[in-house]
Amino acid sequence: MASIGSVTAQSLHFSEPLPLRSGAVLPAYTLVYETYGTLNADKSNAVLVCHALNASHHVAGVDEHGATGWWDNLVGPGKPLDTDRFFVIGVNNPGSCFGSTGPMHVNPATGRVWGADFPVVTVEDWVDAQVRLIDRLGIGQLAAVLGGSLGGMQALAWTLRHPERVRHCVAVATAPNLSAQNIAFNEVARRAIVTDPDFHGGHFYAHGVVPRRGLRVARMIGHITYLSDDAMEQKFGRELRAAELGYSTQEIEFQIESYLRHQGDKFSAYFDANTYLLITRALDYFDPARAHGGDLARAFAVARANRFLLVSFTTDWRFSPARSREIVKALVDNRIDASYAEIAAPHGHDAFLLDDPRYHAVMRAYFDKVAAPAGPAGARHV
Repeated sequence: MASIGSVTAQSLHFSEPLPLRSGAVLPAYTLVYETYGTLNADKSNAVLVCHALNASHHVAGVDEHGATGWWDNLVGPGKPLDTDRFFVIGVNNPGSCFGSTGPMHVNPATGRVWGADFPVVTVEDWVDAQVRLIDRLGIGQLAAVLGGSLGGMQALAWTLRHPERVRHCVAVATAPNLSAQNIAFNEVARRAIVTDPDFHGGHFYAHGVVPRRGLRVARMIGHITYLSDDAMEQKFGRELRAAELGYSTQEIEFQIESYLRHQGDKFSAYFDANTYLLITRALDYFDPARAHGGDLARAFAVARANRFLLVSFTTDWRFSPARSREIVKALVDNRIDASYAEIAAPHGHDAFLLDDPRYHAVMRAYFDKVAAPAGPAGARHV
């Protein structure tokens, strides 16, 4: 299958303030995005891809820095999300650190970098910002919204906040809300960052430092949750870095320790600490059933998408298959057409990013259906 090849990010500036669920307002802001494929004449073939925690608008192809998109194995000519048929949009959310307005940018009200003063954003706020981007591109209704993990939450939120604007929803390795354990992992990671002496209350930019130690630990914690025990055992086991034990409490002894430190070092070199705090909090807050007394079926009663696809992976303990099945049940209770695939994969949560042939076959088959002539907007298949 061919690659998209070289891609160039674009940006759109929005002068109209964005009201946020917190009651705050994000003033004039910019969104960075990429597109792949060609928008057809009636603008009916657009698919929006929503990114997860540490990803960005760079979904596929090779950017100006030589980096390959994070979902390049899924998106491109002849791939499951085929850019010969679909016009695919990847957008970077507000609050991120990959070009869209975020904590590293200047607050127009003060003339200083936002830092910790950047307003708290939610999944719903991101979706509202994405709608404005879609409007600016002249697209009335999306053929599909697709996302994995936190991106899957955004895809679900589209069907609840703007139900008439999307025909299909594809949510992969996601959940209707975070479990207490997941919130706990996020809090430990945040504490690692905010207790780093270089954090300076989130205004570390003014001090010319970066809280790298906190970011390293946060990434190490997160990375453990993305992998399954089987995947760790198969890849590292108890393999030592040296031939013999070094009997040290501080030096690296095991290969898994070396791997985690490498991941932490790499992450701390490119990710923003305030962005990490914002995005993990957005994960914590997502809970569409909360406004309906905890009843997820009532939350999805407003959905008008023609069809949903939910995909989960057997060894994903952070967003377990049981959580996807909760969503499927809520859809079925509303007599909404839903397909569900549970893939037996050993890779844990990261499986949604990998090139598993069974997983990609499910995605290809579903997008074949998305590409078929659409029925009346808002129609339900019962």
